[in-house]
Amino acid sequence: MTRRPALLVLDLINEIAHPDGKYNDVCLDQIESRGVLGHARRAIDRARERGVPVVYVVVGFSPGLADWPPTSPLFTEAADGDRLILGTWGTEVHDSLKPETHEPVVAKRRVNPFLGTHLELILRSYGVNTLLLTGVTTDLVILSTAREAHDLDFGVEVLEDATATSSPELHEAALTLLRRTAEVTTVDAALGRTRDAGENETEGKE
Repeated sequence: MTRRPALLVLDLINEIAHPDGKYNDVCLDQIESRGVLGHARRAIDRARERGVPVVYVVVGFSPGLADWPPTSPLFTEAADGDRLILGTWGTEVHDSLKPETHEPVVAKRRVNPFLGTHLELILRSYGVNTLLLTGVTTDLVILSTAREAHDLDFGVEVLEDATATSSPELHEAALTLLRRTAEVTTVDAALGRTRDAGENETEGKE
C-alpha cells in the first residue's frame, strides 16, 4: 500500500511551549533541551516541501469554560487564571511553527484530538493513510493520538525527536507504550532531510 502521510503538530502552543505561557512548568525545559521546536520546524518545512499535508491541533476551552471537564485532574488548573482559553494568545501555535493560511487548525477540548472534533474528516478528505506525530506531551496527546489513530486504521509514525514530556524517564516510558501501536522514528527518517538551497533536487525522493 502506498504511504500517504499527513503531519500532525500537536499542542505546541504558547501556553505550553513559550517561556511566558502559564503552563511553562509542564515540559518547557524538555522542549528546549531536546530542541523540539527546531525539530518540529524541520518536519513542517520538509512536509511542505514534499506536499505532505500539515494539520495543527491545539487544546483549549471556550470562554466561560462550558466545555471544561471539572472532574479532570489533568485540566484542574485550566480554570485558574483562565488558562487554555481558545481565541487567546495562550492557545495560539508557537510563533516559530505558525500555520500557513490553508493549513487547518483543529481545536480540541480533551487529550484525544479525535474526540468531538472534525480531525478525522480532514484527514479522510486529504486521502492520507499514515499520521506523523509531533508535539507535546509524549505520554498524553501523542500516546492518545497514536492509539486512536491505530483503531481508525491509520498507520502511525511518532517523530520522537520532535516530541517531549516532563522528564526523560516519562518520555521513554511513553515510547515503550507507543511501540505497541506505532512506529517510533525521527524527522529525518520519516520525511528525509530538508534540502539546502541549490542541493540536488533528487535528494530524499522515494
